Amino acid sequence: MTRRILILLWLAITGSTVLIASPEERLAALGIELPEVSPSIANYVNVVQTGNLLFLSGHLPRNSEGAVITGKLGRDLGVEEGYLAARQAGIALLATLKAELGDLDRVKRVVKVFGMVNADPDYTDHSKVINGCSDLLGDVFLESGRHARAAAGFSSLPLGAAVEIELIVEVSD
Repeated sequence: MTRRILILLWLAITGSTVLIASPEERLAALGIELPEVSPSIANYVNVVQTGNLLFLSGHLPRNSEGAVITGKLGRDLGVEEGYLAARQAGIALLATLKAELGDLDRVKRVVKVFGMVNADPDYTDHSKVINGCSDLLGDVFLESGRHARAAAGFSSLPLGAAVEIELIVEVSD
């Protein structure tokens, strides 16, 4: 569903004429509950802060049971499945942000998304897949969620994941 449809649906259900104020209220309106943060699987940390920028390590998509969503786009998975996997990676990124900041209201701006797609060599819909994360960030942070982005194909990703996504955000003090 597009952000506009979700907002209009929310307004119709609640009878409200005021947009939902906080990112966490928007998450709740979308029916998204943030999972526990997954520990890193190698010698790195999930997030590093320098000044007012947070750099989040690559996050993998996980299903409701916590298993990594695997597969190669263009062979095992279609665009819609890849989009949903990227959305799940975005949810994992939001969980890390919440754990680090305590409050998603501290996010001033999503600066950059780098999306890696586990893809067949002839696959060309990388951008459509990573839209799953980009659309989520826009839904949660509205205009502050619009960001610069790169979406690229890779021959493989850790644990056979369908996607891996990195994030840079600007935060308030």
